[in-house]
Amino acid sequence: MITVYINGAPRQQADSCSIAQLVDELAYTGRRIAIERNGDIVPRSVYPATILTDGDKLEIVVAVGGG
Repeated sequence: MITVYINGAPRQQADSCSIAQLVDELAYTGRRIAIERNGDIVPRSVYPATILTDGDKLEIVVAVGGG
C-alpha cells in the first residue's frame, strides 16, 4: 500500500495503481475533471500509463456546469 494525498487528504492506495484506476474508484469516470500531480497537469491521454507513487500529491478539480 502507498499513501497519496488527494486535495490535501491522505488516501491509502494499492501499489501500481494508475490515475485511470483512481478516477474509476472515485467515480469520476465520464465526468469533466482536471488532475494535477505534484504540481504538473496530467493529460487525460496518459491517465492509464501514469502510475501513482508513495507521497504523490494530487489536486482533482471537477467542472461544474451552470449559469
